Amino acid sequence: MAFNETWQLRARFAKSLSDMYGEEVPAYTTLVEVSEEVNKRYMEKMGASAERLGSIERVTAERHGAIRVGSPREMGQVAQVFAAFGMYPVGFYDLREAAKSSVPVVSTAFRPTDKQELAKNPFRVFTSMLATDDPRFFPDDLQKRLHEFIASRTIFGEELLEMAAKAQEQGGLDDVDADKFIELATAAFKLNDEPIDDEWYRELEAISAVASDIGGVRYTHINHLTPRVLDIDDLYSSMESRGITMIDEIQGPPAWKGPDILLRQTSFRALDEERIFRFADGSVGPGALRVRFGEVEQRGIALSPKGRELYDALIAETDKRLQAGEAPTRVEVARKVWEENLPDSEQGLREQGLAYFTYEVARGATVEPGTYKVEELIAEGIVIAEPIVYEDFLPRSAAGIFQSNLKEAGTRDNEQQGTDYDIETMSKIVGREIKEPFELYRAQEEASLEELATNLKITVQPTAAVAQA
Repeated sequence: MAFNETWQLRARFAKSLSDMYGEEVPAYTTLVEVSEEVNKRYMEKMGASAERLGSIERVTAERHGAIRVGSPREMGQVAQVFAAFGMYPVGFYDLREAAKSSVPVVSTAFRPTDKQELAKNPFRVFTSMLATDDPRFFPDDLQKRLHEFIASRTIFGEELLEMAAKAQEQGGLDDVDADKFIELATAAFKLNDEPIDDEWYRELEAISAVASDIGGVRYTHINHLTPRVLDIDDLYSSMESRGITMIDEIQGPPAWKGPDILLRQTSFRALDEERIFRFADGSVGPGALRVRFGEVEQRGIALSPKGRELYDALIAETDKRLQAGEAPTRVEVARKVWEENLPDSEQGLREQGLAYFTYEVARGATVEPGTYKVEELIAEGIVIAEPIVYEDFLPRSAAGIFQSNLKEAGTRDNEQQGTDYDIETMSKIVGREIKEPFELYRAQEEASLEELATNLKITVQPTAAVAQA
């Protein structure tokens, strides 16, 4: 009987969720088809350079999902399930502060953290938890009822959790157990047809559509699955040409003449989906919700803390100029700000310590013993630099996607003091340390420099990115 290693379980899980979601949201299947067409066109146009940030096999298979849970207990359970797939929490995102509208959630992302594991299958799930104890959104009485409702439901059954523990302990499962585990894990995120209490759902929806989607039902579900494309601008126009309405703009950095950095995202607008409701008079009948949408992403180079600080400053400058009426659209303003302030080459990013790279010896290259700077070795053709792909998320972009798909802004009482959450708090909730993305990227670059020095039998000076405290 064949043994399914952790990465194979992860790949099977990602495909199973994708198949299920395509049945539930047919427009997602269209999104995947268009994504593959876009990637094919980009490969034909750009040749080998198209794979600068990942092989076409990886990009085509790549997905990130998004789910929402309602309590620390549920967050801890989902962490246990994802650990069985080799997916661990990375990064902390507070969408309460990043969003202009009412988005009362705090989040982390579960993903592989090892370079080889990412190359095998980089499936990641952005996971949000409802901040039910934040009085800006939920007054005392509603908090109490919300806590009781969420505590009364069971999303992740005992059999699923037991199999997850077994898979983590063994580093995988045999075929029979793997089939069952994938079936149970997929079912936990399947849209449920249990009637929804209309009065309860609408009470939460008045505060936030996100709150009602999490705390107004007795289950969770995949909120979106996101394919990765190599040219998100082509994807955006291609979807619209098929008559699918996209959100107003692409979130994140603008398209410009320099290297792609961090993450660009967009989505088609959430569609009305029929669900069954139980109404106040006791009757049961159909109703419509609009909470699920189709997101797509284009990933760029991971920035260092210095690079991220610059990115945040450029975003603030873009907002300032847009408000002053410098140009009609955010993208136009941002492109000009980028060109004025950001190096337009990978070499510039490296030299200024703004982004992370790995380094390897060119085939057959040798060098005399001594101490060298990496850029010297690159210039002499001895070393090749490869950009590290940004594997994580941007709070403002995530909030922008959420907001763009909400029918109403919701309500929040800013006179109240918000409940504090941070990466340490979330680590306790998920039951394991949440890694800082910067630490993972820096360690990857540092390891490549050490291997480089060993292979060439030289001393390599720290790069500007690694030298940052």
